[in-house]
Amino acid sequence: MARNVKTSLGTVKVTPGAVVCLEADYFGDISIGTRTVIHPKARIIAEAGPIIIGEANLIEEQAQIINRLPPGKEPGETPQVMVIGNNNVFEVDSYCQASKIGDNNVLESKSHVGPGVELSRGVVIGSLCSVTCPQVVPENTVIYGDGFHQRTQSEKPAAQGLQLDFLTKILPNYHHLVKPKKKLPA
Repeated sequence: MARNVKTSLGTVKVTPGAVVCLEADYFGDISIGTRTVIHPKARIIAEAGPIIIGEANLIEEQAQIINRLPPGKEPGETPQVMVIGNNNVFEVDSYCQASKIGDNNVLESKSHVGPGVELSRGVVIGSLCSVTCPQVVPENTVIYGDGFHQRTQSEKPAAQGLQLDFLTKILPNYHHLVKPKKKLPA
């Protein structure tokens, strides 16, 4: 059974097995899948509509995931849902406004993904790189370097299973968590 945490401006729904630190900032309606780890000081802002985060994602400190209203659009109009797939990594101080994120993507430290961008599968956005023009980034694309070079990698990025397991054990020792409700006896 998932736990709903009411914020002043929305609901955060946490699935059992997720490790979600209370010290992060949450705004709007957010669903968080199993085995996802959200570090303290991350920001998840669902202003334009809900954010649905899949399973086994890693969202590190100061990472920002924002579903923002486009300029000129009023709150309450047709909500746009941001969907984040499974096994994605949002490294320290990354910034993401992508409309859709598939599976096995990595946003490295200080990377920036703008609105209207869609990350397919196995995409790596390198440190300090920006993708801001609306586009669908093809599978297994790596964007890197000062000139935002692109290449195709032969394999998808490695899963972060060991790191997720480690953080699942360590974070509860040092941070307050949003915990799923326990089932009541019948």
